[in-house]
Amino acid sequence: MRELEEIAEASLSISPAPSNFSKEVGDFDRSFSGWLFNCHGSWYNIALVVPSIVFVAYLAYQAKKSFTKLSHGRSYIMISYYGLLWLVSLLNLAWCALQAWECTPGKESAWNFLSLFTTSGMLFLEISLVAFLLQGSYTSSLEALTRTFVVSGIIVGADILLKAIYVFGFGVPLFIDTDQTTNRVKWGLLLIHKLLLTTVYGFILYMHHSKWRERLPARPAFYNYILVMFCLNAIALFSCGLLGSGAIFGLWLYNLTTICYHAFYLPLLYLTFLADFFQEDDLHLENVYYSEMKDAGFFDADWE
Repeated sequence: MRELEEIAEASLSISPAPSNFSKEVGDFDRSFSGWLFNCHGSWYNIALVVPSIVFVAYLAYQAKKSFTKLSHGRSYIMISYYGLLWLVSLLNLAWCALQAWECTPGKESAWNFLSLFTTSGMLFLEISLVAFLLQGSYTSSLEALTRTFVVSGIIVGADILLKAIYVFGFGVPLFIDTDQTTNRVKWGLLLIHKLLLTTVYGFILYMHHSKWRERLPARPAFYNYILVMFCLNAIALFSCGLLGSGAIFGLWLYNLTTICYHAFYLPLLYLTFLADFFQEDDLHLENVYYSEMKDAGFFDADWE
């Protein structure tokens, strides 16, 4: 009889466990549904996270072959950009996965810091690549790499400083897009930022069709990259103008450019500037470059 009582007491002491487990499962479901549906909505979060995960997974899958190619090629530029690409890709993945912080009370500072470093890393890649484009061709010179990174670092450092002053000093919500259609200071600052980028990319497009064309790399892939970035920044510039005037449609358009930038810019950069370098067959790489230069019309004079 005493043994039966001990068994009954043991079963009673164990019985709360399923309820605790159910509570933990319920908390997980609520947190997951909050991340998925809160703030910008499920499609916005999925459109950001899925491409970012796929790209990081692809980099990880190709990592061994890429490291081997980099160690044999010994190009300072490719090594530096590959390392930067990994760093910025991981930051961007964290930014995409932690979208719920934007709408979570008490997480505003953490979200602002994460957004500041993520956007600054991507901007550094943009500016330094433009600097290499204006130099006219690839170079493995350590001096050229240092000069480009110093100039890019100064520009991005000034951008970080100004954004930090406005965000943490004056409380301007530069990185919080929900219900901010009436904040004209924010959209005015972003409009200036997008205007500068659009002007730079537009100037390079103009160079491609002018007598300074020879200063640019003789590859259509570079031109396509500049064209895509010009269009993206022009649309973002237009959306900032709409939001500055109070048009709600501008917020939808701005969010669309945000998705395109954070989901597809890093893969575009990789395909345009790094993918060919990691080809196993160097002869194939030379043939690709020659074919693209021929398509661009750089050998037409030889046939005249």
